[in-house]
Amino acid sequence: MTPTHDDILAALDTVALPDGGTLVARDLVRALVVDGQSVRFVIETPSAEIAKAYSEVRAQAERVVTELPGVQSAAVALTSHTPPKPEPKLKIGRHPTPQEGRQAVPGVANLIAIGSGKGGVGKSTVAANLAVALERKGLRVGLLDADIYGPSQPKMMGVDKRPASPDGKRIIPPEAHGVRMISIGLMMKADEAVIWRGPMLMGALQQLLTQVEWGALDVLIVDMPPGTGDIQLTLCSKFDVRGAIVVSTPQDVALLDARKALRAFDTLKTPVLGLIENMSTFICPQCGHEEHIFGEGGVRREAQKQGLPFLGELPLSLEVRLSGDGGVPVAATDSLVAQAYARIADQLIASL
Repeated sequence: MTPTHDDILAALDTVALPDGGTLVARDLVRALVVDGQSVRFVIETPSAEIAKAYSEVRAQAERVVTELPGVQSAAVALTSHTPPKPEPKLKIGRHPTPQEGRQAVPGVANLIAIGSGKGGVGKSTVAANLAVALERKGLRVGLLDADIYGPSQPKMMGVDKRPASPDGKRIIPPEAHGVRMISIGLMMKADEAVIWRGPMLMGALQQLLTQVEWGALDVLIVDMPPGTGDIQLTLCSKFDVRGAIVVSTPQDVALLDARKALRAFDTLKTPVLGLIENMSTFICPQCGHEEHIFGEGGVRREAQKQGLPFLGELPLSLEVRLSGDGGVPVAATDSLVAQAYARIADQLIASL
């Protein structure tokens, strides 16, 4: 005689629970299956803590079912039902929090700003590759994309995963090529525009610096937006910046704006660690002819004129563009261009 579902439920209704009621009365029996002379079911408790206290209940339930006529075996699983916790909402962008004087970023030994007087000189490319080059020298490196309106580091570093936040406040930065990085671009849709006034930008920068769990870093590279606006003012006046690096192409019109960036850092009492000349020369991949498309030696001469270190020259290279678009900075490879970034990293390490 094969027992019915009602027979089994009637037997289980005799199993008393330590906190009152029975298995059936409390509606804890799930997935009841009668397969010939075998019976299977699940006891689903409200929580993991209750499940731990129900081991004797499970044993008793198995016993009363196997004692039924026609039942040879009973398999009972004990589980808990815990409703999924809602994912904490991480919100970036608010008015800045008042603070007294400049503060350090916890765990960061050297905060370095990468700036430029104008856009289009390759500042973000330099920031990403310099971060990777420093990491390959054995340093613990972070990269903060502070270009809120035009974040490009997620693309260049090959990161598209939204940062984790266990409590909606702390931010766990993803890691790429050995570098911990964060960008507002990781928290928004790819085609979504940031339309914020200055105070929102300043508050967002504060959050990205102080709410991110950077851990212990030797260097945190901050990829600044072009110009001399709210982000530059907030970073240099509110945080303990070790120094700034200014990137420019050698052409005169770019140098005009680079001088403004230098003057801005001087006004904000932020030391300039050096200048980098990007797109210094172009070597034809077909014939090997070298051409100084944007002029020759302009940034080196400007550094000498200003009495500042000249950190090096970087070529205008198709390889750099392809690597950046592909999410693998050229500094992460063993190419000749990577060696140029390695030399700049050596100079920077010596200055620190």
